[in-house]
Amino acid sequence: MWLVAPVSLILVAVLAYGLYHGVDAFLTAENPGKKPISGQDNVKTTVTALTLVGAVLAGLYAYRKQLLDEGASHRADAMQLAERYTKAAEQLGHDQAAVRLAGVYAMARLADDWQEQRQVCINVLCAYLRMPYVSSADEEGYMKGEREVRLAIIRTTRDHLQDPTAPATWCGYDLDFTGAVLDGGDFSLAKFIGGRVDFSLATFIGGRVDFSRAEFTDGVVSFGRAEFTGGNVDFSSAKFVGGLVDFTLAKFTGGRVDFSLAKLSGGGVAFVRTRHTGGRISFSHAQITHGTVGFISAELNGGTVTFDGARLSGGTVNFFGAMVTDGLVNFENAAISEGVLKFDDALISDGTVSFLGATISGGRVTFEDAELVGGRLDFEGALLTGGRVTFAGATFSSPGTTIGSSNIIVSADCSIEWGPLPTMPVNQP
Repeated sequence: MWLVAPVSLILVAVLAYGLYHGVDAFLTAENPGKKPISGQDNVKTTVTALTLVGAVLAGLYAYRKQLLDEGASHRADAMQLAERYTKAAEQLGHDQAAVRLAGVYAMARLADDWQEQRQVCINVLCAYLRMPYVSSADEEGYMKGEREVRLAIIRTTRDHLQDPTAPATWCGYDLDFTGAVLDGGDFSLAKFIGGRVDFSLATFIGGRVDFSRAEFTDGVVSFGRAEFTGGNVDFSSAKFVGGLVDFTLAKFTGGRVDFSLAKLSGGGVAFVRTRHTGGRISFSHAQITHGTVGFISAELNGGTVTFDGARLSGGTVNFFGAMVTDGLVNFENAAISEGVLKFDDALISDGTVSFLGATISGGRVTFEDAELVGGRLDFEGALLTGGRVTFAGATFSSPGTTIGSSNIIVSADCSIEWGPLPTMPVNQP
């Protein structure tokens, strides 16, 4: 202080002296041959200039002080948020379910308040669901109240996916449930817009995981390599206008995946190379106007895939290369007016593909290069009034193969292409 104050005074004096003489020279130069400039005028001008310089310096000082205060406040807030994070994480690891439940809500509130680290907070809650879980009280490792804690995490996540325009929305953030064991959870009415929701390698053992009336407009919801052994994964009345719900390489030995009354106007649902030995996948009364539902190279060794009452007015339903052995693919009472339904290169062996009572009034239904080995292809009561149905290159290679076609109505404007004759007679050619 004793050094800075004298130096500052000297600098101000030098500045004032320089300004005074500079002003005198300037005013004299601007006033040639006129009334001489008085010293009083020079002083006034100099004082004015010094006042202006002082005001600027004072403003800079105030701005600098504000930045320092804001920085200190930000550091204090960051420290407080970090302390809240540590406390919430400790609560999630507590032995008592009630304390863990409090930790769930504390971490969710922290995510709302801490936008810079919101993804980190979400990751912690998702990681909790990825931890080992024993659902039966008779098994070792069972924790009382654990199911309620896990359901609370899913419910809290659902609540933050309702409004993409909300300041604390979680829409667009990644949700990683890889390898989780799930026996229930409510994602109803959630809006999946961007980001990635990952249920890869998850196991669905019971209860109901509810995606009913959810909206998928972008991003990916992945169930790749997941296992469905029981329960119900419910996408009923969901809307698909973009994005992808992906079940690639999933295994179905029981339970139900329900897309009934769903509306696909874009995006897709993929069951590529899935294995079905039981259970039921339903697109009952779904409306498909665009997008794709694909069972490419899927193996149906049992169970049911049903599109009964569905409306295909665009897009594609694709069973290319699928193997139907002792299973049922059902299009009973479905209406196909546009789009494409493909069974190209499919193998139907002791299984059934049914179009009982279906209406084909446009679009294409193709069995090109398909093979029926003891299976049944049922068109009984179907109405073919337009479009194209083709069996080009298809083979029927077993005495047990049947084509049900009683009461079928085929109008002149429906094109049916058989290609080569079947290699063996069928019950109703």
